Amino acid sequence: MVARYVKPTAFDGVFNGAVGWLTKIGLPLAGSRVLSVRGRSSGEWRSTPVNPLRVGGQRYLVSPRGHTQWVRNIRVSGEGRLATGRRGEEFRVEEVSDEEKPPILRAYLKAWAWEVGRFFDNVDAHSPDARLREIAPDFPVFRIVTNGA
Repeated sequence: MVARYVKPTAFDGVFNGAVGWLTKIGLPLAGSRVLSVRGRSSGEWRSTPVNPLRVGGQRYLVSPRGHTQWVRNIRVSGEGRLATGRRGEEFRVEEVSDEEKPPILRAYLKAWAWEVGRFFDNVDAHSPDARLREIAPDFPVFRIVTNGA
């Protein structure tokens, strides 16, 4: 099976650039953060805007585009940094199993469908758990574990 990856369009590049820039200067769009992860081959820091999500007292990162470069990098490094403006936070991650994903994907779609819903073909926040479990392998989810915890 080929891992799902949705390549960004030109519009996505412009939108992500704008969101990333606003977040870097301390004006995050609806709670966005800049995620930085070390490259798995180069070791250099790579950054992209993300939408962290809180569900049941835990924070998560969801990849609506599938198995992207940041997903591959964070799987290898197991850690990253979230920033907005000058404030940053280092953290570790634990990948969430497909069985645990339905309530997280549902909450993510409730919060962010206006921005990322197009990546979830025929799935929305009202889809049954069975459908969310069916698509779960295509949407990596990571639990954020604060380094101080």
